[in-house]
Amino acid sequence: MVLGNVRRQLRVIDAPFVALGPSGVAVRDRLKHLTPEDEGVLRLAGGHLGRLASLDLKARCADAGDHGSDSWAARKQGLTAESSSRWAGSITKATHDQWALSRRCQLAYVQSLEAGVRMLMHRLSLPLGEKGSKRAAGGYRSKGEWFQKSRRLRILEHRLNAAGAEREAGVVRVVRGGRKLLNTRHHLQAAQLTEVEWRQRWEAARWFLAADGESGKRFGNETIRVTPDGEVSIKLPAPLAHLANAKRGRYVLASEIAFAHRGQEWRDRVEANRAVAYRIHYDVERGRWYLTASWQRPVVKTVPLAAARAQGVIGVDTNADHFAAYRLDSQGNPVGDPTRFLYDLSGSSDHRDAQIRHAITRLLHWAQSCGVAAIAIEDLDFAAEKTREKHGRRKRFRQLISGIPTGKLKARLVSMAAEHGLAIVAVDPAYTSQWGGRHWQKPLATPRRTMSRHDAASVAIGRRALGYPIRRRTAPPPQHQSDAAGHRTAQAGPETREREETRPPVTERARDARARAGNTGTRATSRISKTVRDIRSDQIWVQDSLVVTQLER
Repeated sequence: MVLGNVRRQLRVIDAPFVALGPSGVAVRDRLKHLTPEDEGVLRLAGGHLGRLASLDLKARCADAGDHGSDSWAARKQGLTAESSSRWAGSITKATHDQWALSRRCQLAYVQSLEAGVRMLMHRLSLPLGEKGSKRAAGGYRSKGEWFQKSRRLRILEHRLNAAGAEREAGVVRVVRGGRKLLNTRHHLQAAQLTEVEWRQRWEAARWFLAADGESGKRFGNETIRVTPDGEVSIKLPAPLAHLANAKRGRYVLASEIAFAHRGQEWRDRVEANRAVAYRIHYDVERGRWYLTASWQRPVVKTVPLAAARAQGVIGVDTNADHFAAYRLDSQGNPVGDPTRFLYDLSGSSDHRDAQIRHAITRLLHWAQSCGVAAIAIEDLDFAAEKTREKHGRRKRFRQLISGIPTGKLKARLVSMAAEHGLAIVAVDPAYTSQWGGRHWQKPLATPRRTMSRHDAASVAIGRRALGYPIRRRTAPPPQHQSDAAGHRTAQAGPETREREETRPPVTERARDARARAGNTGTRATSRISKTVRDIRSDQIWVQDSLVVTQLER
């Protein structure tokens, strides 16, 4: 793209790749027909193990960076006396995972503060009213805004120094049960909860009834055991061993499990004594108990990119409220009409998650009916684009970026597509909306087909996944203004180098022709511009120097 004498440099576009399949599986079923004795035992066991998990997390946070195998063994030995060796192993492993997650969140928080400080310092250093660009923000509009932002800079610097010091010392802040639920205690009226209702949720969130799988052990788990017939039994902690109703301190629940989804896969693992992890949790709002089974899958080699492209792809543009999808054949040509899959991301997290799953399910079913083997989607990551300081007053744009479920969407789509035998091709999102709207929105629009910018972006995404360029050459002039038509509509092939880059500048010959022509009128300008366009073309035919000779006369 040439603007005056300044040529805009496009960033390097990453090659498309096939996303790896899921590495784990989790299924859930409800524990029905539990007796009051069963619920009482589960509450006692969950409360006792939850107390041990809280104490272990406190000890781990106190160790900070001085943690080692000796301190781990000492903590596990202390927990074994009050539970069992396997319960102690599950508690310590959960503690380490929670501490590591908090450290990653702490690093992300520090990085966001650093980005905010850099942006504020940059904008404060610019003169008032200076305009910005797409790559860098400009100065602030008034002295009052400059003053307020200078105060905010000091606040962020203070937060950054405190967070950096905590990270250097290895200090993390963790709340078992969730900080959001903890803060709800101070706003019960706004949450429409009583103190008793909040206390029930708080205690249930802090219970611990999870056991890691053990390969080679009976039914893949000795702590929480589920037989192929669906019988559920729990190894009770030592202080609760007197409540056992089976041999070796075990308690058998009256409920039986029957996983409707992936039930046969789970049964095969259990019968082969392969590791399966279980978690029992209580939904206070519904008053229901659930059991979740999870296991790991071996890393499966993905299909080659050429095989995924063989039957065409479905290009998908992800938006804050819908998926815009378009089918493309193996040659990169759009087929049929665009399709949209709507979802509503307002409301609770469970509602948002259900909306995403429903939209992905409809997308996968449509892709199977089209006969394609792959779905192309942008490799989106807005982690660094949500900062308040970068976009400033563009509140709606920040809300739009934050509303797109990038992380959850990718995880859901990859795992669900693997079950349908579809591959996911991730492409670089650079310029897909811009070039799609410029080169595909108008040509594909008809009186009976309405093309939006999102639909055109889905075509651009699909073409990039297939290895074809997004941008199209403009149509040639009519026959009465050109010797022949059709030479400029040719697409650059996948083997053409730099086909995604801007067009090269005009040759020296064309520049000399323009300089010699001077101001000879509209007809001369039109002929010279045609000459320049033809020289830029990759086709064999090139305008000879006859036009230049006539212009000199």
